[in-house]
Amino acid sequence: MDEGFDALVAEAAGVEVVGWDFSWLDGRATEERPPWEYQRSMGERVGRASMSLDIQTGGGEVVAGVPQRAAKAMVATESWPPNLARAQENLRDKGVVVVADEDRPPLPFADGTFDLVTSRHPVTVHWAEIARVLAAGGTYFSQQVGPDSGHEVYDFFLGPQPVGHSDREPALARAGAEAAGLEVVDLRSAELRMEFFDVGAMVYFLRKVIWFVPDFTVEKYRDRLEALHERIQADGPFVAHSRRFLIEARKPG
Repeated sequence: MDEGFDALVAEAAGVEVVGWDFSWLDGRATEERPPWEYQRSMGERVGRASMSLDIQTGGGEVVAGVPQRAAKAMVATESWPPNLARAQENLRDKGVVVVADEDRPPLPFADGTFDLVTSRHPVTVHWAEIARVLAAGGTYFSQQVGPDSGHEVYDFFLGPQPVGHSDREPALARAGAEAAGLEVVDLRSAELRMEFFDVGAMVYFLRKVIWFVPDFTVEKYRDRLEALHERIQADGPFVAHSRRFLIEARKPG
């Protein structure tokens, strides 16, 4: 294997992966953006809200990038300590209160507290809790990872995996929202092209988005990484497809 492989892998293996800022991948990987422009659309709703809550905020990057502010207060929750510290750092000067939460019921808020609840790429969605903390007439607005998203990546590293049973189907989200008493007012899906231009980009991605290959380490998957490096050099970018869906649900009132 050429020295370029070792240099790319070593560089990517040493980069910090806390938070949800993917700017290190600029020029090294791309992913299409969904047509509904989640952050802009979220900002419009925040600007109309009195009290807003962002669940599983990660490092707070999405909320920090929204220029609008809710009239009374903005709150965000996060469970993973490194992300929690990054979110507090990113949101402190934005006037957003960041609360440690274990991502399982109950949310640490009173019934009917928020007229807007948002979440970008939640790992889990506890619909009954969302409905509980929403005020009457309040809205849940979320972009979520769709079924079998990026399966080309984990198929490459783990071998062909079953598809069609990811528990991330939009229809299941609709059913969960409605079972909690919410009215789904918008549900849209998109398939988006992903490209990885070098093996270092993939190493960084798998270190950061750990559920793709849960046991990933450079040492354990070195053979597959070498094969990927050779494939990219011979054929160009490694292409995969992410899937996203947007759901907006309202609490009657």
